[in-house]
Amino acid sequence: MSQTRYTHSGPLQRLVAAVVLWAIAAPVFAALSSPFVVRDMRVEGLQRISEGTVFNYLPINIGDTVDKVRVQEAIRSLYDQGLFDDIEIRKDGDVLVVVVHERPSIESFEIDGNKDIKTEDLMESLRGVGLAKGRTFDRSVLDNVEMFLREQYYDRGKYGVDIKTTVLDRPNNTVRVKIDVKEGDRAKIRQVNIVGNASFSEKEIREDFTLDTANWLSWIRQDDRYSKEALQGDLETLRSFYMDRGYADYREESVQVAISPNKKDMFVTIAVEEGDQYTVSDVKLVGDMVIPEAFLRQLILAQPGSTFNQGLLTRTSEYMTLRLGEEGYANAEVEPVWDLDHEAKTAEITFFVDPKSRVYVRRINFNGVDQVEDEVLRREIRQMEGAYLSNLLIDRSKVRLQRLPYVENVEVENVPVPGSPDLVDVDFDLEYRMPGQFSGGVGYSESQKLLLNGSIVHTNFLGTGNRVALELNSGRYSKLYSLSHTDPYRTIDGIRRTVSVSYRDITQFTSASSDFSTTTAGASVDYGYPIGEYQSISLGLSYQHAELATSQNSTQQAIDWVSSNGNAFVENVGGFTFQGSEYDTFELLAGWSYDSRNRALFANRGTRQQLYFSVAVPGSDVEFYTARYSFTKYFPITNKWVVRFNSEIGIGEAMGDTTALPPYKQFYGGGPQSVRGFRESYLGPRDSRGNPYGGNVLVANQLELILPLPDKWASQARATLFYDFGNVFNTGEVQFTDKLGSPMEYKPEFDELRGSVGIGVEWLAPLGLFRFSYAYPLNAYDGNDRYYGDELERFQFSIGQAF
Repeated sequence: MSQTRYTHSGPLQRLVAAVVLWAIAAPVFAALSSPFVVRDMRVEGLQRISEGTVFNYLPINIGDTVDKVRVQEAIRSLYDQGLFDDIEIRKDGDVLVVVVHERPSIESFEIDGNKDIKTEDLMESLRGVGLAKGRTFDRSVLDNVEMFLREQYYDRGKYGVDIKTTVLDRPNNTVRVKIDVKEGDRAKIRQVNIVGNASFSEKEIREDFTLDTANWLSWIRQDDRYSKEALQGDLETLRSFYMDRGYADYREESVQVAISPNKKDMFVTIAVEEGDQYTVSDVKLVGDMVIPEAFLRQLILAQPGSTFNQGLLTRTSEYMTLRLGEEGYANAEVEPVWDLDHEAKTAEITFFVDPKSRVYVRRINFNGVDQVEDEVLRREIRQMEGAYLSNLLIDRSKVRLQRLPYVENVEVENVPVPGSPDLVDVDFDLEYRMPGQFSGGVGYSESQKLLLNGSIVHTNFLGTGNRVALELNSGRYSKLYSLSHTDPYRTIDGIRRTVSVSYRDITQFTSASSDFSTTTAGASVDYGYPIGEYQSISLGLSYQHAELATSQNSTQQAIDWVSSNGNAFVENVGGFTFQGSEYDTFELLAGWSYDSRNRALFANRGTRQQLYFSVAVPGSDVEFYTARYSFTKYFPITNKWVVRFNSEIGIGEAMGDTTALPPYKQFYGGGPQSVRGFRESYLGPRDSRGNPYGGNVLVANQLELILPLPDKWASQARATLFYDFGNVFNTGEVQFTDKLGSPMEYKPEFDELRGSVGIGVEWLAPLGLFRFSYAYPLNAYDGNDRYYGDELERFQFSIGQAF
């Protein structure tokens, strides 16, 4: 809101002020029939304003000779300050007496009833024109504010708005000011008419309009509510509609907006002159070609012989500007101009290229983040200080910063250096995100006794950008300890190193559903090396010592595996016989990844591919390999609507004398990470007790429509509509049976893929990434007396690590 909007600058106001000033000053002039020398001055009538303030604005000093002209100048000077309602200058001997009546100050200012316009926005604007607590009150300013508010609501289509201002006198020459707003309902569009359209139907033309007449979705989209801003946008859409279809001399003849007497209905009529359709006769490039013309011509989308299309010309201009920006010409301008031949119905296109001066980067600054070392942020920047400014490198640097797990949002601005037109400072404004998740708990149960658990994941440990993860879970029958450390920049070349150690001891002899004990201890080291801006490879080594034990109540599949692989043993404890296997494995780890996503969490652009392969090297007690490939791609439909496709395929097989993959290396399906709506891990092979055993082949696919959320939630949550399909299979390594004990197979078959549809929500919280989903399985198998059926779980909830 501009202060000049409310100043009294009209001819009438100036005339009134002059008359008032003369009326006040006339008796003074009579008293000052002759000039005199001021020996002293005093001010009368002051309450809040100090004498020093008056003397500061008074253009008369002690010792000055005062006449009628000097008095008139003094009165005008004091009036201009807006502090007084009345000013009188008198002579008391050789003392100049200034008598004033102060304008009241605002004791309180309140606005009520406004919904469309936020109170804080209004208060900030009104403060700029003097309507705020403690400021001097000016009635004319309040009147202008009332007019301004009325205009604002008219622009929003609320023509029935009622605005009342109240000024209540208070003691000590103060006032209370209140503005009451009754917004009323926004006028609805009853009719939109387009006149003069001969080539296209009104339905075609209005398809992309924001404003529309009432329809069954209007209560959601609010598209039947009139606003001046929306109308201007639709007029631009209408112009683009014709200009993008060859009508280069299209124009609007008139736009009429009528309102019903009750101010609730709007009628819009737009008269157009379509003109003729033109084709492109020639395309020229003119200007300073700092980049070879042949390169710029490759970016031209409109070619001779094609239908004139203003949208293509605009995009061509943008592409050329971006290309020049890559070479440091950040202020380049490319303007398309067309010359119409009205007889031949052709358009000659000329692109005027003005690269301006090449711009260099003086300094790169990071604002808003104090919890991260400068080096950690600077190593993600692809734009160098001292080099010419490249928009491509700036954009890539912004994406790399956004993908840091502890950065929520990044804004970048090129700030010109004063006095140096060819220099800029690049300011990255970052918003810090909680760098990890923390959880802990204490519990007690009859079976597990005392339960202790805790976990911490910190992706910016001590401000270094290193990732540290610690997990501790301890109970009578289950113990898990793990620690990992990742340094994403172990060397200056960007080599990543991850070191981890873990110990797991799960004893489940008290559960009839899974009588199988597993004890594993391991350590691994993994290095990653970037082979480009988007790709990297990894290589590592993992050692694991495992001890698996079964009892007579274990499943047949578990007993078969421990008796045939590793170093088998049999022990008798308390009259019970336990059969198990103990072995060591050394796994060689290799991987490749491609990641062009715009952020690591809640991305909406780009692609990610990951391929991981592990093989137990010769000399291990058991030999096997596993391979896993995942693919994720985001397909923008509009600026806010995005489709995400995620696919994951896994396979593993035993090698040498090993009969099958170790049980803890099997793949599992069903649940939030694969096919929602089916109970977690229950898809695929079942063991002899009907519980999930896992398989050596995994197929899981998720197709999601990402629903747009308000900007303030978009970085913390996501909502989707999804279609999932997949399953887990076994190629014959493990022998399975049905409920009757007859052999059965779980070989990969297309007809065995399970599918579901539903809605999902993800929310990033301090404890982790919360996932909620409700799914409807499409082809669940009910099962019968012989075969196991699918177990369903329509509503599912999980907490997982986000980083």
